[in-house]
Amino acid sequence: MDFLKEIVKEIGDDYTKLASDIDDTEKYVDTGSYIFNALVSGSIFGGVSGNKITAIAGESSTGKTFFSLAVVKNFLDSNPDGYCLYFDTEAAVNKSLLASRGIDLARLVVINVVTVEEFRQKALKAVDLYLKKPEDERKPCMFVLDSLGMLSTEKEITDTLNEKQVRDMTKSQLIKGAFRMLTLKLGQANIPLIVTNHTYDVIGSYVPTKEMGGGSGLKYAASTIIHLSKKKEKDGTEVIGNLIKAKTAKSRLSKENKDVTVRLYYDERGLDRYYGLLELGEIGGLWKNVAGRYEIDGKKVYAKAILKDPDQYFTPEVMEQLDTIAKQTYSYGAN
Repeated sequence: MDFLKEIVKEIGDDYTKLASDIDDTEKYVDTGSYIFNALVSGSIFGGVSGNKITAIAGESSTGKTFFSLAVVKNFLDSNPDGYCLYFDTEAAVNKSLLASRGIDLARLVVINVVTVEEFRQKALKAVDLYLKKPEDERKPCMFVLDSLGMLSTEKEITDTLNEKQVRDMTKSQLIKGAFRMLTLKLGQANIPLIVTNHTYDVIGSYVPTKEMGGGSGLKYAASTIIHLSKKKEKDGTEVIGNLIKAKTAKSRLSKENKDVTVRLYYDERGLDRYYGLLELGEIGGLWKNVAGRYEIDGKKVYAKAILKDPDQYFTPEVMEQLDTIAKQTYSYGAN
């Protein structure tokens, strides 16, 4: 034991600890949706990892940016002294868009990045500056990269300027290196990173299969990978949001290949907090769905009426029961 303590002392960096001294308390960031929290953490009161990388992947126009902004809004609302660094590769995030989502503009910094090298350099510098602050002065912080697929490399830009039509074969290695360096530092700083990315259909697969672009770097570095697909939700003829199917392609916190449907509004409401809980309760036998109405406390009520006044039906006792069902359905080690 004395020898091990001597090793820790001599190596003397922030990543070397006796196993007994490791803090394995999982930290979560509430996403604003109870059912999505359950999907990614196994608890409706959990969320995405609070110090690891979460990938949100999907085809074009599946709502990846809006989904990420909804999580950011809830993070800032839940942490009045917190802030967010938003690495934008598409020049898609502007003041009016952020304001329409109800995001506090004074607590979000938009950092435009073009290349993998630029993102790595700026993200690492930001984490290092954060870690230099005394622990009691570090406020809750979140990073977002939107999106990985749009990042170029310095070589690609040079080749394009020189009119060379040659693919940069080093891009995937640069991405892998960037996330390899970031993963440890984000864990040490307790900073969550959400990365959006595009997906493509795998050609030649026996069953329809989707894969993320950018090589294996993000796939290995991410603690959780969520694939999104959507359909538009209308109020009359007006499109007011998306009903999004979210599926765990990879998860270190919950069961893989599980899916839920979440509701995402196009305004400051963001993710509907209670949407999906009725279906969860039905799965666990908490209530029944009879001809489109739910039998709750001897009454038959339409879902729309329940979601309009959720506090009346989702009492603290009911929420605890739903969390038990969520753990049984989505947590590792549960049947």
